[in-house]
Amino acid sequence: MSRGGALRRLAAHEGRWLVSLVWWVARRRIGVAPGERALGYAAAQAAFVYGLAFVCVVETVGLSALFAGEPAVHGVLLVLDVYTVLMVLGLQAAAVTRPHVLGAGVLWLRDGARRELRIPVGRIASVRYDLRFSRSEARADDAAADGAAAGVAEFAVGGQTSVTVELAEPVVVVGLLGRRATVGTVRFHADDPRAAVRALREAVREAMAGADDGPGAGGASVTRP
Repeated sequence: MSRGGALRRLAAHEGRWLVSLVWWVARRRIGVAPGERALGYAAAQAAFVYGLAFVCVVETVGLSALFAGEPAVHGVLLVLDVYTVLMVLGLQAAAVTRPHVLGAGVLWLRDGARRELRIPVGRIASVRYDLRFSRSEARADDAAADGAAAGVAEFAVGGQTSVTVELAEPVVVVGLLGRRATVGTVRFHADDPRAAVRALREAVREAMAGADDGPGAGGASVTRP
């Protein structure tokens, strides 16, 4: 991807988490239509994010006192520190306001404001509760952490995933900077993973029942614990 394209994607990401702050204050969620099921995932990172935000606030106060006699430096540091606090809170706001969504025939996975993936339910071969640590804490978009090499995409929270979805047909996941990877397995975290698995299995069963009268949508099957 060109440098201009990467910058546009980063600017769009910036705008999304800023908008998420507004929706968070308004206690509303983005992209969850009536009748659709939201699968939250923000709780696992809440303590870390709030702790980091507190540290940033303490640092802001300390630096303000330290450079009180130097207005120019004080002003620059204050702007940077306030922006950092907003960015940290925006991480949590994006996760809260942009949950995973199980809608009509589609599982919409989101990683806060960073990336998303829509999976047709008819392409799901199996789904199971599967608590595991992410293969990379960094989860960089342009590295194997996104699972590009192994055909696995991870939507981890707090360094872990709790639901594994195996696909009958691969899907394409697009990273923050535009890198595309074809994956056949998707792992994500949910605050209530067992409830998420039950809901997904029910959606898969409904998709299978709807396909009985015509050509199948991928021959989906639902694994049992």
